[in-house]
Amino acid sequence: MARLQQHFEETVRPALMQEFGYKNGMQVPKLEKIVINMGVGEAATDSKKVNSAVEEMGLIAGQKAVVTRARKSIANFKLREGMPVGCKVTLRGERMYEFLDRLVNIAMPRIRDFRGISSKSFDGRGNYNFGLKEQIVFPEINYDQVDQIRGMDIVICTTAKSNEEALALLKGFNMPFAN
Repeated sequence: MARLQQHFEETVRPALMQEFGYKNGMQVPKLEKIVINMGVGEAATDSKKVNSAVEEMGLIAGQKAVVTRARKSIANFKLREGMPVGCKVTLRGERMYEFLDRLVNIAMPRIRDFRGISSKSFDGRGNYNFGLKEQIVFPEINYDQVDQIRGMDIVICTTAKSNEEALALLKGFNMPFAN
């Protein structure tokens, strides 16, 4: 069992039950999945860029990334339907907890001028979205082998019904919220 998963079972779940007055342990919101998405805009001209992004994403997430393809053709971007435009990974279970642990305790403290993440990026249904400007904050990425610095979007999906429940859940995992 991952360290963060054990922390959830022993500490976070009882605290949330007490805070929100749940009668049953199954009512407590929990993490469902984490989706990491990396857009590669230069892939329209150079297909090797997607391969390096997939490789880096695999190192960060611990599982192979899936190449995402364009759904529509957009002439202004020189993009045709079916061309690769990025990659994504969906993490569940133990890998999800291990990624969140590395993100909170290792990667986020390495971000330059980091003052915390916004607590206003919830979607109203208990899911949290934020972006990183550089993939090199993860220790798995060797800075010398990076061909280009790319950002990534991270979506944390929970079973929470409201933003307040999801915020309390993520604070239980020591997410560094700014306000």
